[in-house]
Amino acid sequence: MPLFFLAYVAYVSIALPDNVGGITWPSVRLDLGQPVEALGLVVPFGVAGYVASSSATAFLLARTGVGGLLALSAALSGAALAAYGAARAFWVVLLAVFLGGLASGAIDTALNAYAVRHFGARRISWMHAGFCLGAAAGPGAATWLLADGRSWRWVYAGLAALQVALAVTFAVSAKRWIPPATPARTHRTRPRPGARALWPSLAAFTLQSGVEAGTAIWAYVHLTAGRGMPDGPAGLTVSAFWGAMFAGRIVVGHGTRRGGTRRFLSLGAWGMFVGALLLAVPGPGWLASAGVVLIGLAAAPMFPLLTLTTSERVGEAATERVIGLQMATSAAAGAVLPGAGAGALVGVFGVGVIGVFLVVLAGGMCLLRGRL
Repeated sequence: MPLFFLAYVAYVSIALPDNVGGITWPSVRLDLGQPVEALGLVVPFGVAGYVASSSATAFLLARTGVGGLLALSAALSGAALAAYGAARAFWVVLLAVFLGGLASGAIDTALNAYAVRHFGARRISWMHAGFCLGAAAGPGAATWLLADGRSWRWVYAGLAALQVALAVTFAVSAKRWIPPATPARTHRTRPRPGARALWPSLAAFTLQSGVEAGTAIWAYVHLTAGRGMPDGPAGLTVSAFWGAMFAGRIVVGHGTRRGGTRRFLSLGAWGMFVGALLLAVPGPGWLASAGVVLIGLAAAPMFPLLTLTTSERVGEAATERVIGLQMATSAAAGAVLPGAGAGALVGVFGVGVIGVFLVVLAGGMCLLRGRL
């Protein structure tokens, strides 16, 4: 199996569990005797694990190699999902989610670090398109199993089996992954990128993740409670958001050689801004729906191409380390900005503030693009 195809499969696999927790939680919390709001405690544990491992991935890559780290992380993910499915106490769920975050952060960062050096714009965009497939397929599969009368434990058993199979595949192909050319192998100190080169990268990932996650989380509420749209069309709009992002990444993969990464990044930033404006301005529900889909399409090239151009901003020597910091920043921003940030604003001003919130973040991205 070609390594780039294995990377695609891996990206689909790590995305599968991401949105399953919300589908299974009603059943999980009844079995474990937890209130509905306990789900709010689960998410931070996963984010903490992801941030911890992605920040340390450059250190781990220098000692285990790409293939070894991917195999170990996929095995850890399988064990974490199996523990979640077998949990009889809530603390086991929290531990499993933390371990799953550790595994996901390491796999995500290692694959991106490898892709930046060996895949190019087309393949890294397609790799990230695989995430959209996994993000859509996971909830669908979980819903089907639960509707068929299966226990939520079978959902996690199936996900664990997929991760174990992925770990075996990574282990078999471990020697084929070219080791990262990091100075950590030959120097006593790790390269430290200057603050002037580092902060635009981290700020870009903060703003981009805030817009993308904020739209994914709040679009349904904004359309139904804010614009009076029926549940069905609002739900289809959220699905179209992910579909537009998937299609956009496929198109970007084909078009980067002709259009160039800088042009796609500029189009993406301005597209997110226009889409956010459509959510913010008063108007019919279909106008806001168009804004949601436009944000999905415009956000498509942002994450993969910002990752791909990391070395241009911070230099080759610090690439792996900065990619890890970018992944950690993205995960933290994707959790904090839409949750604590947008949630607090909605509590004060109502759901209509969501569009304004996204306009501010997307506008910041447009202003920042010159520094990238």
